[in-house]
Amino acid sequence: MASILIIDDELPLCNALKMAIQDMGHNADIATTLDEGIAKAQAGDFSVAILDIWFPQGNGLNAMPQIIQSASNPEVIVLTTSNNPDDAETAIRQGAWSYIPKPPTLEKIKIPVQRAVEYHARKMVRRPHATFKRECIIGNGLAMLACLEIAVQAAGSDANVLITGETGTGKELFARAIHANSERTAKPFVVVDCAALPATLAESVLFGHEKGSFTSADRKYEGLIHQADGGTLFLDEVGELPIMVQKAFLRVLQDHRFRPVGGAKELHSNFRLIAATNRDLEHMAGIFAFRTDLLFRLRTICLELPPLRDRPEDIKDLCDHFMNEYCAGRETPRKGFSPEFQDALLEYNWPGNVRELFHALESAVLAARDEPCLYHRHLPVNIRVQIARNSLSNQNLPKQNHGMLKLDAKHFPPLKDFRHDLLQQSEAHYLRELVLVSGRKMDRACELSGLSKPRLYALFKEYDIKL
Repeated sequence: MASILIIDDELPLCNALKMAIQDMGHNADIATTLDEGIAKAQAGDFSVAILDIWFPQGNGLNAMPQIIQSASNPEVIVLTTSNNPDDAETAIRQGAWSYIPKPPTLEKIKIPVQRAVEYHARKMVRRPHATFKRECIIGNGLAMLACLEIAVQAAGSDANVLITGETGTGKELFARAIHANSERTAKPFVVVDCAALPATLAESVLFGHEKGSFTSADRKYEGLIHQADGGTLFLDEVGELPIMVQKAFLRVLQDHRFRPVGGAKELHSNFRLIAATNRDLEHMAGIFAFRTDLLFRLRTICLELPPLRDRPEDIKDLCDHFMNEYCAGRETPRKGFSPEFQDALLEYNWPGNVRELFHALESAVLAARDEPCLYHRHLPVNIRVQIARNSLSNQNLPKQNHGMLKLDAKHFPPLKDFRHDLLQQSEAHYLRELVLVSGRKMDRACELSGLSKPRLYALFKEYDIKL
């Protein structure tokens, strides 16, 4: 018997779902507001949460991470009237078990619930990431825990892994952690920097070559693929791999056999592949800059690392880690962080992500010299300037009076016109506040609003709002 949480503001539907779930032999609890649902999920022990998207208090999709990462780690089934494909994509990417349109038939809801209950029971028995060696991966926020969960799955298999994320998010750290926690940990971890591979020598570097196979081949060379035999081959920035080499590598990936340049026979290498990129490989495949068949083989397991601006809750832990490592390595006293310094770190967007944060901290430590505490003024000038500019931009963002529209007794409008004007006023106010809260970041604005990028761009253009 499992416990199911129903989070929906339609009480008749909640009661009908509760009866259906009880008929299945499970317990059911109801929450008719989003806040109540989050509170119950975090306080209770639930195997599954059935979640609507639309609530007067906000978008249910934004609450999904809090529900999924609550103590009982429930599976989430999204049940909604929304027929927006972007909502379905967002739900699945955030970890939803399934996405079911309203009104559901009993079979459509019972089968996913039962499958989710069975899966949750097996998952809770495994609980694998307690023993996962993080390899300097810092952070316990919801986004980072979700990434670690996928890394645990990858470490327990030999499947190909594609790690995506902006520069500086820690793609190689995760690749090394997956290798270190796998059965191949005692074997080599071989890094291939695809961005640094000359197109004319790429095959030689990867596959190796025989002596005399080309002008500068004065000795036999064992390629990186052969060096990774038994271990892990890490293709860093795989999107930069020359298109002709992609074709040759595809066959290697299929049967793990290859022929060195100038070689007479094929060799075998039992490597495990992990690839990483900060580029959109799907888009590249669409314009024929990356082979679609290779992309399909790379992404058996996909791990998308979030930018630092989307996990500000981890900044303090990252700062503590850096300071401990930096000061211990130089045998110097550890410096503290003033509240103003910490506030400044949270106000900056960190386009260079964790790598930029660590460089900024090192710069601040050097600027502070013998001072025991870091202050805002110790940060690099470019960061302080950007924070100041952002604060002025937010203050200068035009505001609109959000009070109720005044009605003229002499020209009293029809209800239809009044409703239209009021809706436009409310939308404009919402969009201006969205710009502020999202920090002028389109991805964050999409996440908060539950709207697709094309729809948001259209609304911003309609109301003449600059992001």
